[in-house]
Amino acid sequence: MFKNRISRLAVLLLVSLAPGVVNAQTIEFIRDAEIENTIRTYATPFFQQAGVEPSAVEIHLVKDSQINAFVAEGLNLFINTGLIVKTEHAGQLIGVIAHECGHIAGGHLVKGRGEMENAGYASLASMILGAAAAVVAKRGDVGTAIMMGGNDMAERSYLAFSRSIEGAADTAALSFLDNLHMSARGFLEFMEMLGDQELLVSARQDPYVRTHPLSRDRVSEIRHHVDSSPWSDAPVPPAYVEPHKRMKAKLIAFMDPPVTTLSRYKEDDTSIEARYARAIAYYRKPDLVHAIPLIDGLISERPEDPYFHELKGQMLFENGRVAEAVPEYKQSVKYLPDNALLREELGQVELELEDNSQLADAKEHLTFVTRREPDNASGWRLLATAYGRMGDETMAAASMAEYALLMGRWNEALHDATKALKNLKKGTPTEIRMQDVRSQAEQMQERARNNGRG
Repeated sequence: MFKNRISRLAVLLLVSLAPGVVNAQTIEFIRDAEIENTIRTYATPFFQQAGVEPSAVEIHLVKDSQINAFVAEGLNLFINTGLIVKTEHAGQLIGVIAHECGHIAGGHLVKGRGEMENAGYASLASMILGAAAAVVAKRGDVGTAIMMGGNDMAERSYLAFSRSIEGAADTAALSFLDNLHMSARGFLEFMEMLGDQELLVSARQDPYVRTHPLSRDRVSEIRHHVDSSPWSDAPVPPAYVEPHKRMKAKLIAFMDPPVTTLSRYKEDDTSIEARYARAIAYYRKPDLVHAIPLIDGLISERPEDPYFHELKGQMLFENGRVAEAVPEYKQSVKYLPDNALLREELGQVELELEDNSQLADAKEHLTFVTRREPDNASGWRLLATAYGRMGDETMAAASMAEYALLMGRWNEALHDATKALKNLKKGTPTEIRMQDVRSQAEQMQERARNNGRG
């Protein structure tokens, strides 16, 4: 579910690998089970080609209409929503993902940090680790994202290095695509599309152009590969086609004004993605009289599609029809039981019912969430609510301690961990964890005090 209200939308600390992009800006992230899973489906073969365990890579969706994608310290892949929307088909997006995996395979994150130090960006390089950690931690609903700039000489030095690693990432991407018997034609189309932006002033260029310096040689090398590769005419895998259309339509419908979406996806367009987009647009108006029949029609055609059930649940829940929403969320979890986001949504809606008979089920789902995503702050907060309503104050305090730690509320984390420890049996996993939480909170308190004195 593309969400602002049931909030995995966050503004978090991030430092760009490429300096000098902007002086300062906030960055917003969204969580959406369907889009994240689609990107992961596309990326998994390339993670494997790059020699990394796919489950070790975190995928982050940046809510930004500009074209950009990049990798950052700690195996994090960032993709702008604008990139997804502006790619015309899955092959173009897959080419970009292959290129980013080329950076991972080439160890360019480590090399890039070293080059920044050589160029006088030691402080920026030292910040990347903490920034990436904050993103992975999903720390809270609010924070600050700063992209640091630098002096012109250092920037020129870094960009010269960057051009060399971009070419190396291209070469790796083309090799990956061949190994997987996939066409690089989409990647070439994407690069040619961006080539027109080189003539624009910097302020009007998409970030991808500024952080991934283009050159005629790069595009020529990709074109030569397309001309010579035996796989250049291979079609995009059929299983990849509809998911790209759906996530593109979903992003447009959630991010553009409803009137714009309804104009783009007209009533006589009966494709899956068009009806999906119109259902979302009508729900956002809000106009459930038109939205519900559209989503019901999609569910009738695809009764085991978890994302259609999820959307209907969202429509009902956010319009005060909580009891009707629960069965839809349960269906979404039934068909995609290993997805933490869907489980979190179901757990939250069950809590909103304020029906004690639903508490055990909500606790089960939210426990799954915190085990699968231990850095999911909202999951811990909801689990604390479930424990509190069940009368288990010790586990409620332990869950709130985890939440407070992720939010950077050191005093609260220390208080809640100490409260939980009073009643936890020594040597149990939760007791050991609360000792760790208390220790971390104390260390961060001390660091804050020292910084204050400095």
